[in-house]
Amino acid sequence: MKYNIKKLGILLLVVSFGVILCYAILDFFDSALNGVLLDWFDKNFMYDYDTGIKSSANQRIYTRSIHWGAVKSFLLIFSILLLEAWIISVFFAAHLSAKKASKKTVEEAGKKIHAYMAKEVDAEEIFPDTYKELAVQMMAIKTNRMQNEQRLREEAQRKNDLITYLAHDLKTPLTSVIGYLSLLDEIPEMPEKQRARYTKITLEKAQRLEKLINEFFEITRYNLQQISIEKEEVDLSYMLFQMADEFYPIFHAHGNTAELDVGEELMVMADSMELARVFNNILKNAVAYSYPNTAIKINAKEEGNHVQVSFSNEGKTIPKQKLDSVFEKFFRLDEARATNTGGAGLGLAIAKEIVSLHNGTISASSENGTTVFLVTLPLGTLPNQ
Repeated sequence: MKYNIKKLGILLLVVSFGVILCYAILDFFDSALNGVLLDWFDKNFMYDYDTGIKSSANQRIYTRSIHWGAVKSFLLIFSILLLEAWIISVFFAAHLSAKKASKKTVEEAGKKIHAYMAKEVDAEEIFPDTYKELAVQMMAIKTNRMQNEQRLREEAQRKNDLITYLAHDLKTPLTSVIGYLSLLDEIPEMPEKQRARYTKITLEKAQRLEKLINEFFEITRYNLQQISIEKEEVDLSYMLFQMADEFYPIFHAHGNTAELDVGEELMVMADSMELARVFNNILKNAVAYSYPNTAIKINAKEEGNHVQVSFSNEGKTIPKQKLDSVFEKFFRLDEARATNTGGAGLGLAIAKEIVSLHNGTISASSENGTTVFLVTLPLGTLPNQ
């Protein structure tokens, strides 16, 4: 009630001030500028009119009359200028009002966004109907953020599990190496056949230990590295034949063979070192999860403006739920650490990152005991060739 009385008093003061101001302006024009205005009007809008009558002194009688044409022209121009001034005033007033309203809306939207993102609440509780479109967008953003956070938590958990398993698994081969070396040192007269057997076992355990240590380095190095590429023209056909040849010892050790069906002169613009890294990781994975004495097939061909390279191997069919995760960091198909398959679970994640940097795609499919990894890269040659 007191607040309303105060507002009414302010309103009366403003109206009173307006009336006094108008009266003062009117008095000013009526007194101080009255002569000036009359002179200006007489000069611009009055003229002498010959009445055609002569006075007693035989002089022509003239009278002052208003030039209505001049008055109309002046009023037209004045009205146009007044209208333009009014339009400009309305525009600036509307602009300032819209700017103020926009600022207020942005501030309110910012507060609502902050409240929504900071709390576990439904969008309807924060955003009214006027913010419906914003609410839909914020729901999508929040959902995406939560999914990313969940993915990072799962990735961190997989990494921690790997490190825990590695730390535990390091003890077994290390204990064996120390044990067999101690026996060889304590019994110098050990039979040669037995000594050779112990030496072989020690070497195998040392190699297993080396592999586990390399996994540790791989995990650490991935966190520190930033992959960058420098493109050049690469003969993809030659690269694939060369890699198949370099992998011969690995294929032979597992009983695998390589079958190549590669088109000639498949040229791509790529970083040859990083692209070789992609194929190396895929081939290692194919060998690790293939059945012994089976063929690993490598195919490459042009498809429109792209080159498709596929690697297929015969092995256990990968379940659909695991197939969707094979390109995630620290993911291993075989969760049993006792096996020699897989590594730190980074090879395919790195491959996907490199292929993406080349504006390509990588995907996997697995059914009926055949697993296929498909890499698609854009064709490219050097300019003016």
